Parts: sequence; C-alpha cells; structure tokens
Amino acid sequence: MERVAAALPVLTTERLVLRELTPEDAGPLHDVLGDPETMRFYPHPYSRDEVAAWIEWSRRSYERNGFGLWALVLRETGELIGDCGLTVQDVDGESFVEAGWHVHKRLWRQGLATEGGTASRDHAFEVVGVDRLISLVRVENEPSEGVARKLGMTVWRHTQRAGFDHFVFSLDRREWERRRSSGA
Repeated sequence: MERVAAALPVLTTERLVLRELTPEDAGPLHDVLGDPETMRFYPHPYSRDEVAAWIEWSRRSYERNGFGLWALVLRETGELIGDCGLTVQDVDGESFVEAGWHVHKRLWRQGLATEGGTASRDHAFEVVGVDRLISLVRVENEPSEGVARKLGMTVWRHTQRAGFDHFVFSLDRREWERRRSSGA
C-alpha cells in the first residue's frame, strides 16, 4: 500500500475521498490501470507513461471543465484505490458528461465504484448542471453495467469506440430528480 500526498477533497462519501489526481499518483494508479484483468475491456493495460498521460488529461479537464476523473481514496487509510469522476466524451458527434470509474481489483464487489459513482452522478447534476449524464460501457462489461444501473442509468444508445461495441447508459435530470424525491 502506497500512501500519496493529497490534494484537497472534491467529494467525500462514507468510505471514500475523491480528490484531484496529481503526478505523484502515477505509481498507485498504474497498479489499477496497468492491470490486465482490470483493463480487459480497454484495448490494453496502460503503461506507466500512459498512466502519467491519463493524469495530465484529467488535470487539463479540471482546468477546462471544472471536473475530471478524480483519485479514488479510502478515507480510513488514505490509500489510492482507483479513479472515479466526470469526463466530457464525444458520442457520435455529440458531447456529453460521462461518469466513469476504475477500482483496484482486490476491492471489487464491495460497492466502492457505486459509492464513488453516486457521488459523481449527484455532483454532475447539482454542481455541473448537466441535463443528461452518460456512462460508456462495453457491451460485455457486466460489472460496469451493474454500476451504471445502480446509478439509475438505462441503456439509451449503442455506439462504437476504439472498434468495440458500447452501451451508452444515460440518466436525465428529470429521472434523477424523480429518483431522489422518491428515495430510490
């Protein structure tokens, strides 16, 4: 377990802190994004240089959009266990804000992606002010499909990305507000 110096929290949940990624996060984030099993729905696991570029891409998004993928950190230990947050994605020529997540495989099936994703979803509607939030999920990626559904998303479209079929899960503001008012 590698502990890294922390930027200020962007979001906190019961078990997690989501904060801006820093260049110092490259090692622990490579443990996640460089893992073949974790990245099996991507074209390939990321090299250390690709993880550093991923962090810089996220940092440019913070400046440009006011959000990005954030470091996913366990509150109890300070350990970086992945990333989670919001990005701008092009889907068939239209730009949408996407909620995305990656969690270290030793912590899968503990609800951490859903917890971070829920905080990111609510931030997208409450602070960013989106009318529609999406998640791009490879059609065979059942775990991420499950997270998207737990966030209240349903399949809205299909698209191709990097030569792979993807579901475009979506949640619009009206449905998000309805779910919040009903406690769903």
